[in-house]
Amino acid sequence: MSRSTFARFSWFFLAYLIAVILFGAWVRISGSGDGCGEHWPLCQGAVLPQAEQSKTVIEFTHRITSGLCGIFGLILVLWSRKLDDRRLFRASLAVLGFLIVESLIGAVLVKQSLVARNTSTARAVVIALHLANTLLLTASAATVAWRACCQNAAAQLWNRGGTLLMAALALLLITNMTGAITALGDTLFPRQPALDSSLWADLRADITAGEHFLVRLRIVHPLVAVLAALVAFAAAAPGLRRPGSSGERTVAAFAMSATLAQVVLGLVNVALGAPGWMQILHLLVAQMVWLSVWLLLLVPAGATKPVVRPALQAV
Repeated sequence: MSRSTFARFSWFFLAYLIAVILFGAWVRISGSGDGCGEHWPLCQGAVLPQAEQSKTVIEFTHRITSGLCGIFGLILVLWSRKLDDRRLFRASLAVLGFLIVESLIGAVLVKQSLVARNTSTARAVVIALHLANTLLLTASAATVAWRACCQNAAAQLWNRGGTLLMAALALLLITNMTGAITALGDTLFPRQPALDSSLWADLRADITAGEHFLVRLRIVHPLVAVLAALVAFAAAAPGLRRPGSSGERTVAAFAMSATLAQVVLGLVNVALGAPGWMQILHLLVAQMVWLSVWLLLLVPAGATKPVVRPALQAV
């Protein structure tokens, strides 16, 4: 029941949570969202369904792994309570709360048939809200892990560019929400890879009046993403330049590197026609950008200890 063991469990939970999120993306990409029919939380009306189709196996597996997230979240709450750390306990409660919301959104998607080949506006809205809640969930989980192993004191947010960091996080939230809608459009209305000048012709064709709204909205995500990347760079840069703050510099350098990598991946994703494996990789790096900028809020300004090393040791 030691704090160090709790820290290791917290980092494990965060990694497991991200894996479940990526698997959820595969459920959408593979068209397996209706693998359990309109039944929730049961699958095909049974606790253990007859998995006659691969999509049933995929969807049911996702539900099992998501259910384990709920159990792990409850363990975080009870364990942090035992540690008698109010800040850890509140962050753990936030994790459990967002997990509950996550499951309810998943139930809405299934019960309202907003899965598989559904191309409605309602599905696009719910998908965007789903990813927004996911980001808040992973941020809460990262807060628990970071506070458990690396930092106890509150960061001096507003004395070191907290406003710009919050603006970066808000833009990253919007970027991910528009990205979720774009990924849905790429799944339902796939494009052929275009590595030459035909790419621009395809992009111009996407915004014509006769196209489905999910196709026309494809142009929004790259524009918002570029703005978010610029603000994220500006928010992380002071941490990279600040003297005597090795922990902050490490996190800032990772945030900037991840942001640059994400921009490159976004361009490659568009050129390749958004294949499933690239969508998952793009989502993974999006989580890395989000979490690294979020952690800049938690790293105390001027920290001289290598605060990232305890995190690696905890894992």
